[in-house]
Amino acid sequence: MSEFKVLRSTDDWEGLYGAAQLPSVVSIGNFDGLHLGHQKILRGVVERAPAFGALATAVTFDPHPLKVLRPEQAPPLLQTLEQKIAGFAGLGLDAALVLNFDSRLAALSPEEFVRRTLAGPLRVQFVLVGHSFRFGHRQAGNAERLRELGAKFGFAVEIVEPVIVDGEVVSSSVVRAAVGEGRVALAARFLGRPFALTGTIRRGTGRGSSLVFPTLNLAPEQELLPKTGVYATETVIGSRMYRSATNIGIRPTFDAGALSVESHLFDFSETMPVGRMELRFWERLRDEQKFSGPEELRRQIAVDLDQTREFFKRLDQSAVTPQPA
Repeated sequence: MSEFKVLRSTDDWEGLYGAAQLPSVVSIGNFDGLHLGHQKILRGVVERAPAFGALATAVTFDPHPLKVLRPEQAPPLLQTLEQKIAGFAGLGLDAALVLNFDSRLAALSPEEFVRRTLAGPLRVQFVLVGHSFRFGHRQAGNAERLRELGAKFGFAVEIVEPVIVDGEVVSSSVVRAAVGEGRVALAARFLGRPFALTGTIRRGTGRGSSLVFPTLNLAPEQELLPKTGVYATETVIGSRMYRSATNIGIRPTFDAGALSVESHLFDFSETMPVGRMELRFWERLRDEQKFSGPEELRRQIAVDLDQTREFFKRLDQSAVTPQPA
């Protein structure tokens, strides 16, 4: 496999691959969350590409089309673009074409989009999409229309069956619902991995240290956060991973301030670091509560930490983690 590349326009694509006339096998979509359904389609892209001597490619959009077309209806996104691109690379793709979604791109008819993007610079040989795939001006094109255009422009189209978990078709919307409701264990089943927040470490109020349970505070980059409450999590800083307990909330026992994401890391003895961290959500333990004062809160935090340790002990003993389809 070639080194994974990220291209931001068809001109960039032509500049890198045009001279070699390299063909591609692609899937097209927003891929928000990169859930099991997306993974199934993209693994199909990777599997198909060698037969055509082609680049295994994801074509996606930034910003999300609804943020341009109907901002009031745009969903809060599960991932940053950086997370999504890292996911593409991890699935073994050769390239990602990230198209700037603007009014000009939105105005293209299905046939114009195929001609200018797929049949032209990308030299597409095969396209894989899901049943719900829509494209072109006012979403006039669907998977069957893409198949018709493929026959015209010389590429094949496969419509991939959805992934079903617990009787539910896996989609970005069901993952958003699960995360928003705090059902992070269910979200992990849909995603094939824990839902993760990323961002920079920021200094908190110091309340955690005063309670003898020091915490690191995350300034998350994601648009969607799990429901307020306490969670069993993993925290990744640099190359190190720590088991942790995380509270998302407003600290109602004290000043009920702005929403915060703060984590107590087990076996973490460093001074307050700076930089980036990732927070992976495994299990919801309880709602956020208002306590009578610091002592009652301190006792509850001790219980939360014991429950978190017990959760990870069970997880390690079962050796069962969400598996991709």
